[in-house]
Amino acid sequence: MDDILRFALLGLGLGALYALTAHGIVLVYRGSGVLNFAHGAIGMAGAYVQWELAVNHGVPYWPAVACGVLGSTVLGVLTHLLVIRPLRRASSLARLVGTLAVFIVLTAVAVKRYGDSVQLVPAKLPSGLVEIAGATVSEDRIWLLGIAVVVTAALHALYKRTLFGLGTTAVAENQGAAASLGWSADLIAAANWGLGSALAGLTGILIVPVIGLSVTGLTTLLLSALAAALVGRFSSFPVTLAGGLVIGVVQSELTRFGSDVTGLAASVPFLVIALMLVARGRALPLRGTFLERLPALGTGRVRPVPLALAVVTGLLLIGLSSPLWADAITNTLVLSLIILSIIVVTGYAGQVSLAAYALAGTGAFIAGHAAADWGWPFELALLAGVLGTVPIGLLFALPAVRTRGVNLAIITLGLGTTLETMVFQNTDLSTTPGSDGIAVGKQSLFGIDISGVDHPQRYAAVVLVMFVAATLVVANVRRSRTGRRLIAVRANERAAAALGIDVRAAKLYAFGLSAAIAALAGVLTGFRSTSVVFADFASFESITALGLAVIGGVGFLVGPLFAATFAAGTVGARFGDLVLPGLSEWMPLIGGIILVLTLVGNQDGIGRELGKQASAAERRLLSKRGPKHAGVAQGSAEAATDRDEPVAPDEHHAAPSQTAHRTPGLPLHVRDLTVRYGGVVAVDGLSFDIEPGRVVGLIGPNGAGKTSAIDAVTGFTRAASGSVRLGDRDVTRVPVHRRAGAGLSRSFQSLELFEDMSVLDNLYAACDRPGPWAYLKDLVRPGSRPLPAHVLVAIREFGLESALDRPVGDLSYGERRLLAIARAVATSPSVLLLDEPAAGLSDDESRELAHLVRRLAEDWGMGVLLVEHDVDMVMSVCDEVVVLDFGRRICVGTPEEVRGDPAVRAAYLGDLSPEEVAP
Repeated sequence: MDDILRFALLGLGLGALYALTAHGIVLVYRGSGVLNFAHGAIGMAGAYVQWELAVNHGVPYWPAVACGVLGSTVLGVLTHLLVIRPLRRASSLARLVGTLAVFIVLTAVAVKRYGDSVQLVPAKLPSGLVEIAGATVSEDRIWLLGIAVVVTAALHALYKRTLFGLGTTAVAENQGAAASLGWSADLIAAANWGLGSALAGLTGILIVPVIGLSVTGLTTLLLSALAAALVGRFSSFPVTLAGGLVIGVVQSELTRFGSDVTGLAASVPFLVIALMLVARGRALPLRGTFLERLPALGTGRVRPVPLALAVVTGLLLIGLSSPLWADAITNTLVLSLIILSIIVVTGYAGQVSLAAYALAGTGAFIAGHAAADWGWPFELALLAGVLGTVPIGLLFALPAVRTRGVNLAIITLGLGTTLETMVFQNTDLSTTPGSDGIAVGKQSLFGIDISGVDHPQRYAAVVLVMFVAATLVVANVRRSRTGRRLIAVRANERAAAALGIDVRAAKLYAFGLSAAIAALAGVLTGFRSTSVVFADFASFESITALGLAVIGGVGFLVGPLFAATFAAGTVGARFGDLVLPGLSEWMPLIGGIILVLTLVGNQDGIGRELGKQASAAERRLLSKRGPKHAGVAQGSAEAATDRDEPVAPDEHHAAPSQTAHRTPGLPLHVRDLTVRYGGVVAVDGLSFDIEPGRVVGLIGPNGAGKTSAIDAVTGFTRAASGSVRLGDRDVTRVPVHRRAGAGLSRSFQSLELFEDMSVLDNLYAACDRPGPWAYLKDLVRPGSRPLPAHVLVAIREFGLESALDRPVGDLSYGERRLLAIARAVATSPSVLLLDEPAAGLSDDESRELAHLVRRLAEDWGMGVLLVEHDVDMVMSVCDEVVVLDFGRRICVGTPEEVRGDPAVRAAYLGDLSPEEVAP
């Protein structure tokens, strides 16, 4: 019993330090809306400044502490001014990677200056022993707890009772409104960055007597702090303190009583993170901007002749290289595979994963045991490692079903770190007797000796061939139906689900394919020597890999090779040593600086620029062959995405009138639909029917519940009750994408188009219905088929023929409105629900749209629900009109009946003139 209390008291001291670090993260988040992954590195820098001054320069302890805290403060402010502020209109991924870039730079500087050995630092707080309830504990732990409580109380008071705190809250809630009141968002953010970073420095200085001074130890403190901040919802300082204390106590008790399980105590922060994120099931409300854009994507098109020349050249260079250069080539290609796996999951699917090295280590672990324990040859061990890692990748993907963005980055980093501490660092699992790893011996491939020890050139050639094969697979995916679905999920999950895309399946697929590629890299890394050594798979290296992916262009297949050259041990480092001896030692720092410059200057990376140059060169070449070839080059270069599926010939566009008619779809029956948000009833007992070939209008004042009704019918809200039937099928509990597949399609008030796709690919994403085997077939051969007839008709009806290859961002507002409806029509729905389709259109455009809506019902046999504020349009086009007021149906009938209803006049039409109300 005394041991339990004693370790609990020890854990309170450690938990207090977690809470102090978490407070700094919360401050930065509240002030700027950025989750600072460099927080631990900034604290580490402050600790080293204090140690350097006190030990090497004889500065007294407390002045050295002040200097260390000041150094961290300056670093925080500079991070905001030089990195985060220039990225305020960049994507949330770019802002996240901006903090990772600062992490890379600071850790590279620290490792170059101090190495990564642990320095023992004596404690300056009182360290005598005190007895509490019969348990003896060091006095400094009580001091640490007291400091954390005092700081927590001070921060709580600062942000609740001072103008600065109120200003920070105002900016967090609404920057525009806060600016109109005289609050500068930049000034508030800089102040919070400085204050939060000062806490990071103070925590780093206080914790080094407990855990020792080292680069790795202080930077990995980040996970524990993030767990505590998540408990406090990145807002409450007292709850954050409580979360940090609980984590510290649980870790301390497991260190004492759970020591038989390697890494169990270190896994506590991850378990807390997983519990909080999955239980809440939503991303942090990161502050964004309407101008935010995602990183650009490449086409995935493969040019066979240049590719063949590059492979032959590579093999010749490998054959002529020395063993040192062959090793450098192998390192470059293996790291390129890691980056390629990031392109799949982050570039294409938009899921920010920091688990690449953990998955690579998993592949090496499985393949290593297959070779060492079961005697499998290299070919089978490689296959086992790749395929065996896919289920682990799917396990990493499970949080992506309920979380996204930085939340997913946190949980994947935590899961990877847990895997490292519990498996890779467990000598019982990751070593064989007499070896420093899993002894796998020398390798041969189909009887040919390819040992990386004896024949490094042969091994490098094998790695090159596998890298090219993996790249071709990813290129196929990019151009396929599966790739379009991944990119649709990346762009807008709501819109993707509304088109019948299974968002969950798309995310799982991306993680599974990414895991397979990372595992391939891990096996090739581990088997290059006679033992698989897991020091090569440190989880935090995934941060560096993501940074390199951004340098190369996270959406471009040419990026990995160029980005990998900025890492230590690669071809770039070898060339650097030729130019300037010793330059390779600075490669991590150089890579971090280049990452910062890339984010600020061109967040699309090297790949975008190379793609532009290649397209320009191709246009110049083909222009010499005549106008016909030049036109082909122009069209392929300007298209937002390259496609295998050809558009049907123009004659099919010109006269498809017969294909516009089709068998009427299924009727929609809605009964007693109710939507509650807390104590607010947005929709109250709404019932209506939509028969095929009829247009039903849904009107009412702002806040009447019209959009809530559409969300409930299409499955976008969990706060709904009642019954929704499509034909004879009850779809009340059916997920969104299955409702869309059954025939319920919708448009959105805010359009929600896939901005980084062309018009054509927006339509393809809607009409593609790949079977269950498409996910596998698209790896080898992308699906190829023309647009369905009904989509060709929609293109003609909505006047989109000339815009098919244009990016969505180049369309006018009216064209964007038409594309949103055409995309919904492309799903071939039975019932089409249009949410304010005429918003922002001119009178002429609204009349033309009304004519199109009428044709969808009469010629296409669709049932249409039209939600619109344009009363004239509703009355002219609808067969029946339903009127809502405060969520309740107050009238239903023909347009003439609705015009004459007294309740409608009082609730909705009372402010209209008699001429507007009259038929």
